[in-house]
Amino acid sequence: MASADQLKALVKSHIDRDDGKFYSVAMQVAAHEAKVGHGKLAVELRDMIDAAKSRVLGVGAGQPVPLARPRGEVANLLHVSHPENRLADMVLDAGIHARLERILKEQRMFARIREHGLSPRRKLLLVGPPGTGKTMTASVLAGELGLPLFLVRLDALITKFMGETAAKLRQVFDAVTEVRGVYFFDEFDAIGSQRGLANDVGEIRRVLNSFLQMIEQDQSNSLIVAATNHPEILDYALFRRFDDVIEYHLPTADQAASLIRSRLGRFVPKPFPMKKVTEKADGLSYAEIRRAVDEAIKEALMHDEDRVKAEALGVALTERRQLSKKITNRDSSAHAGTPSR
Repeated sequence: MASADQLKALVKSHIDRDDGKFYSVAMQVAAHEAKVGHGKLAVELRDMIDAAKSRVLGVGAGQPVPLARPRGEVANLLHVSHPENRLADMVLDAGIHARLERILKEQRMFARIREHGLSPRRKLLLVGPPGTGKTMTASVLAGELGLPLFLVRLDALITKFMGETAAKLRQVFDAVTEVRGVYFFDEFDAIGSQRGLANDVGEIRRVLNSFLQMIEQDQSNSLIVAATNHPEILDYALFRRFDDVIEYHLPTADQAASLIRSRLGRFVPKPFPMKKVTEKADGLSYAEIRRAVDEAIKEALMHDEDRVKAEALGVALTERRQLSKKITNRDSSAHAGTPSR
């Protein structure tokens, strides 16, 4: 059963018309029911919450109805999915977590914000090393808001023919207006690099100029999320076009420990020398740690073991570090060997 504080929070959030808070508390209640063994009730509560989000947030007053998938030519430019990820699934530092919560709250209360002539944050630039949670963030935003996630396919968007890429980009932004969703530009530096770079080509400059114009003119209800591992090469004019720039980092020792324990679940070893294991995760990204833990779990399953062995987990993390180091060295050599023009 919900606690007295949770019941009061539910009533207060309803009175305040704070949908975000209401859904957050309701999910806490569902999580509590799951922990005490009321699995069926927890599933029913979550299904009710997700259905409510889809109705209230997916099709608001004056908003376009989200379609199941893009049609026509734009279907080649966008890959659609319907994530169920939640912010609680991510291990983040307090600062990033708070900023994402704020973005979600503004989106859930966008009607009230728009009533006062203001705009909720919805154009986001995510920067940081690979595997630190940028792609997961796009999925979480879509999952929390009950919106489809549209991955912009840069391989289909960027062509060698003059003017064709800009025309395709226009189609993407038309979809942004017509279908409310989270539109994700991954590896954004492919079109957002500085216009003054020595090895820049005219077509990419035109594409960047087109993007700058389109994102500035965009007044839709969709979220536009761009991510890059190389913020240092982005054109400076881009940064002021985004409502928020969020910087991601490799996990700290505490964050790595939290991720390892969460990912292991019922496979957590006993005894568990967490400090020793966490030391082997130093320098790894969230994605690399998850892969290492998954490898250790598979090893346990293949040997009919109920728990992961700490030694096996340590080996998996060490192997992942060695692989990561090789990739980093290769990338560094490739950049060093690139002739300037």
